[in-house]
Amino acid sequence: MSLASEFRESVRIAWAALRGNTMRSMLTALGIIIGIVTVTLMGTAITGLNNAFHKSISGIGADTLFIQRFAWFGGAEPWLQSRNRRELTLQNLRDLERLSTYAAAIAAESQGQGTVSLGRKQAKGAYIAANTENSLSVRGLTLSSGRWLSSGDLQSARAVCVLGSYLAERFFPYGGAVGGKVKLNDIPYEVIGVIEKQGTFFTGFNLDNQIVIPITRFTRELARWPDLTLQVKVRDIREMDDAKEELRGIMRKLRRVPPDRKDDFAINQLDALIAFFNAVGGSIAAVGLFVTGLSLFVGGIGIMNIMFVSVAERTKEIGIRKAIGAKRRTILIQFLVEAASITLGAGFLGLVIAWPLTLVIDHFMAATMSWWLVALALLVSVMTGVISGFLPAWRAARMDPVEALRAE
Repeated sequence: MSLASEFRESVRIAWAALRGNTMRSMLTALGIIIGIVTVTLMGTAITGLNNAFHKSISGIGADTLFIQRFAWFGGAEPWLQSRNRRELTLQNLRDLERLSTYAAAIAAESQGQGTVSLGRKQAKGAYIAANTENSLSVRGLTLSSGRWLSSGDLQSARAVCVLGSYLAERFFPYGGAVGGKVKLNDIPYEVIGVIEKQGTFFTGFNLDNQIVIPITRFTRELARWPDLTLQVKVRDIREMDDAKEELRGIMRKLRRVPPDRKDDFAINQLDALIAFFNAVGGSIAAVGLFVTGLSLFVGGIGIMNIMFVSVAERTKEIGIRKAIGAKRRTILIQFLVEAASITLGAGFLGLVIAWPLTLVIDHFMAATMSWWLVALALLVSVMTGVISGFLPAWRAARMDPVEALRAE
C-alpha cells in the first residue's frame, strides 16, 4: 500500500473514531479553540493598528522635523524640566526660513478644541489647527475645493477657515461650503477651502473633524500664548541628519543658549514615534503570544491525554491491524491524523468565533483579519495536534501485536 493510500485510510479511520466520540473530542479541543481565538484576535488587532498607523503618518512623511519645547518620549522628569522652557515664536519661524539651507518649507502649528456652529447645527470638540501658509505642503494635505491660507490672511489675521470634510458635509450637505460662513466659538469665519477626506488616525481621532485658521487669528482670539510646533520639511530625506544639526545650531543661536548649557528645545522626528509604536506593538504581541502559548499548551496536554486514552481503548483494534499486516508507520499516521483532525476542527471553530468578534473590535479600533493570519491559525492548530499526539501515536505504533490481541 502506498503512502498516499495509507494516509487516506488513516483519515477515514480517524474521522470514524471522532464521530464516535463527538462530545469528548469537542471538550478536548476547548483549550485549542481558546488559543486560536486569542492568537487570531491579537493578530487582527496588531495588523489593523499597523496599517492604520502607517497610513496616518504617511501623509506627514518621514522628511519632516518637529521643533518643540518637549521631546516626544523624554519621560516624566524631562517633561518637568521642559515645561518652564520659553515658547517658540513666529519670529523663530521667519528666522529659520531665512537661515536654513536644508529646508524645503517651514510651517508653524498650534492646536486647540472648540465648537463649530451654523444656525442650530453644532460640532462640539472640533479640532482647531492654527496653521501658516506652508502648512498645506508640510502636513501633506490636499484640498477638494477652495484655497489654503495665504500670507495676506496671516498678516491681517483674517477670520477665514478651511474645513475638514466631516465639518463641510455636516454644515453644507449639498455642497457650496466655500464662500459660506460658520462660527467658531461664536465668532464668524468665512470658509475659503475644504480638505479632502482623510479618515481617522490610528488612535481613533477623526482627522476630518478639524477647522484650520490662521495662526495669527488663533493668538488673537483663542490663545494669546500658544505652544507652537515648528514643522520643517527637509528638501532631501538623505540630508535629515545634516538638517537636524543645522536647525539645532540655528535655534541655539536664536534662543541665545550658552555653549555650556543644554538645548532648551527638542527636535523630534517620526523615527522616534515609529520606534515607540513598534515597541508598544511588540509588548502587546509578547503578552498575546504568552496567553496563546499557555492556552495551546493546556489544550495540547488535553489532546495528549485523550489520545493515550484512545490508544488504550483501541489496543485490540491495533493488534488486529498489525496482525493482518499494518506497518508501524500506518498506525503512527492514523493516530497523528486523529490528533491533528481534532485540533484542525478546533482551529476552524476558533476562526468562526473570532470573525464576528473582529467585526465588533473594528468599530472601536482598526482590526483586519487577513488571509495569512487565517492560514497561520490553521497551521498552528495542526502542528499542535501533531506534536501533542506524537507520543500516544508512537506508543500505538510500537505495540506488540500478540500482547495487544490479549488485551480485554
